[in-house]
Amino acid sequence: MRRTRVEDRTGRGESLLAERFALFAECLLTGVWIAVASLGVVTWPAAAAAGARHLRRRTAHEGGGWREFAADFRSAARRGWLVGLAGWAAAAAVWVDVQAVRAGLPGGPLVGAVGLSALIGAAVAVLRAAAVWRPGASWRSLLAGAGRRTVLDPAGSFLIVGGLAVVVCSAWIVAPLAVPVLGAVAAAAVAVEERYRRR
Repeated sequence: MRRTRVEDRTGRGESLLAERFALFAECLLTGVWIAVASLGVVTWPAAAAAGARHLRRRTAHEGGGWREFAADFRSAARRGWLVGLAGWAAAAAVWVDVQAVRAGLPGGPLVGAVGLSALIGAAVAVLRAAAVWRPGASWRSLLAGAGRRTVLDPAGSFLIVGGLAVVVCSAWIVAPLAVPVLGAVAAAAVAVEERYRRR
């Protein structure tokens, strides 16, 4: 007889559908938290790390809410703001490349394509690092490991790129939709890292 409840995993006896819907709703709420925490502009890696840690707690059926998210965010932001600053500097460099392409400079299209690919790869690496962040972890070592996994696990990296594309498309269609979708991207990064760990 097929089980329709998940009592052994959650201890609450809720249906599998209810559990999955609750996780989906938690992802959307986490996206709002990530967006609010990213208002500091350079704080987006710390916000992603706190959001990913919150979702890891949720999937492990551990307690945690806004206060735990805020505590994680403060801890991640101590060094994470430098990662955010570097990310914006990279985005500015790519913008210069795009301007070179528009100006018709020789080799501009190639430079622009390489710059854009590098920026996307860097964003994926930051999200993968954020997905495994824990309080006290070194962002430098997290990013080094995430950079290797970004290259060695192209399937997982493309899944995260797909999540980022959904955020961009959501913002293009209806800008406020991009806010809750950020939580789904964090969840995708957590799932990709968990999949890689179990390989």
